[in-house]
Amino acid sequence: MKKKKLQLRELKGKQSTVISASEKKLKTYLPAIFSFVMLIVGIAIDYFDAFPFFKGWVRIVWYTVAYIPVGFPVIKEGWESIKNGDFFTEFFLMSIATLGAFAIGEYPEGVAVMLFYAVGELFQNAAVNRAKGNIRALLDARPDEALVYRNGDFVSVNPETVNIGEKIQVRVGEKIPLDGKLLSNKASLNTAAITGESKPDTITQNEKVFAGSINLDGVIEVETTKKFKDSSIARILEMVQNATARKSKTELFIRKFARIYTPIVVFLAIGLTLLPYFFVDEYVFRDWLYRALIFLVISCPCALVISIPLGYFGGLGAASRNGILFKGASFLDAMTKVNTVVMDKTGTVTKGVFKIKEVINTSAFAEVEFMKYLMAMEEQSTHPIAKAILEYKADGTDFKASEVSEVAGKGLKGTVNHKQVLVGNKALMTSNSVDVPPETDVIVESIVMVAIDGKFAGYVTIADELKEDAHHTIQQIREAGIAKIIMLSGDKDSITQQVAKELNIDWAKGGLLPEDKLNEVEKLKEQPESTVAFMGDGINDAPVLAGSDVGIAMGGLGSDVAIETADVIIQTDQPSRMARGIQIGRSTRRIVWQNIGLAFGVKGIFLILGAIGLATLWEAVFADVGVSFVAILNAIRLQKMNWK
Repeated sequence: MKKKKLQLRELKGKQSTVISASEKKLKTYLPAIFSFVMLIVGIAIDYFDAFPFFKGWVRIVWYTVAYIPVGFPVIKEGWESIKNGDFFTEFFLMSIATLGAFAIGEYPEGVAVMLFYAVGELFQNAAVNRAKGNIRALLDARPDEALVYRNGDFVSVNPETVNIGEKIQVRVGEKIPLDGKLLSNKASLNTAAITGESKPDTITQNEKVFAGSINLDGVIEVETTKKFKDSSIARILEMVQNATARKSKTELFIRKFARIYTPIVVFLAIGLTLLPYFFVDEYVFRDWLYRALIFLVISCPCALVISIPLGYFGGLGAASRNGILFKGASFLDAMTKVNTVVMDKTGTVTKGVFKIKEVINTSAFAEVEFMKYLMAMEEQSTHPIAKAILEYKADGTDFKASEVSEVAGKGLKGTVNHKQVLVGNKALMTSNSVDVPPETDVIVESIVMVAIDGKFAGYVTIADELKEDAHHTIQQIREAGIAKIIMLSGDKDSITQQVAKELNIDWAKGGLLPEDKLNEVEKLKEQPESTVAFMGDGINDAPVLAGSDVGIAMGGLGSDVAIETADVIIQTDQPSRMARGIQIGRSTRRIVWQNIGLAFGVKGIFLILGAIGLATLWEAVFADVGVSFVAILNAIRLQKMNWK
């Protein structure tokens, strides 16, 4: 009963939210609707001459009433800007143009100019809000409660109050409130909010789960590994919200240009009104003032000032829906100029998970027994390679090692079943007078050798796996027109060269320290016309991520330091998304420049027509508003595109 009441209250809350949103929308458009009706009725009365009294002050009052709902807010904004020292704004231009039309008796045109300007602003704001809404949609993924196990029961609390190491329960259809590891046997999760992938992800026990993922099947339990403020979803939200505040160079240039451009057109309009007096025989002040008003309406820079940020909002939103987070519009631009891609190996194009590739047993023991000796020793180690060996499916783990000691940089020494066992590299073997077969010298992969009672018993090779889309990544980056692809890795050079050859990478170098990677990238940046993007995931990649022109980090496997340092985050951990990021950046830039060209082209033509008297205020209105609408529709295309 209590649950039903709660659901009913939530339903009523949602209904009231929808109603209030509708009411707010109606209030926003009501002034324009009122002015439009008044204008149409006034024009109809003028045209049909239906009411003889509709002349003189009655006509002036009628159109003034039609003007005020749409004109007053613009005049007020213009006045506020002037008080703040900013005289030449689009509000100022529109105010002068419409009040000037009233001054010369062109009342319908004065109302129409302001009405269509106001409608254009409404549509522009709606488009911007929609683009921002695509970004803000991530806020819906923010969990608002967590069921945490305290005092013998699961209680609902604010996720921000949950500590690391606490156990939380997530029911079907609910969002995981904090990052953690799965305690249940398995879970099916929708990770679209985090990775952009709509395909459900199956997670098994002890694997990582991320805040914002939706539990699709059965009640699960999770142990938290991060506080809410450090969780993946909180980090994403912060990055995306900050991204809209970081302007591109194009955007900043247009804003600066508008501040110079607007006063110029105001003085040109004044000149267009007064200068013909000295050069035209039959000078009529009213006619030249009318031309100047047309000039002002057409020259309004609102189409540029609005459509360009809208284009970048669309690009940022499209990227976030594809699991790519740009930390600012400037990086969308920077991505379009990249011509050299440098990438790390482990965790970037490989999974960063070691697995046994081959077992070579040269001892008198069966392979299973040979592996038991090896596993008994590796149980004493925390090295990633040891973890890979311990995942080997041997029958039973009844062998136990004793007196185990670590030989720095070489391996382990110990006793298993009263036998002396060595596990490690060639240096460990030779230092203990164990003969190593010469064929092991040509093995590229990481190798773990085993000696039992002073005799070489065999070895296992350990290899990292390529990510599923690794080959596709290189292909797509090349198709995007990138001239040079390079791999820099801290792994040994032989392995790095093998992976580079398999992926058809132009040049590779292994065995590098973080400062070595940075030095290599600095050398590349010194080359003329070279714009370098580096893609990595680890703490050791942070210096080079910061030093490259565009730093790209893996968002899932990547370290927090790498993610904080990078300019672009790939939430899916799929390196192929980099090529998609380049596509989105180029499409955004292309649409922005299309809008700039359209605005300047159309405005230039109509400015000339207005100056020589071949355009009316009506045509000026439709030219200005029409350019704005076309620019908006063009920018909205980014939100509709599908990238593959």
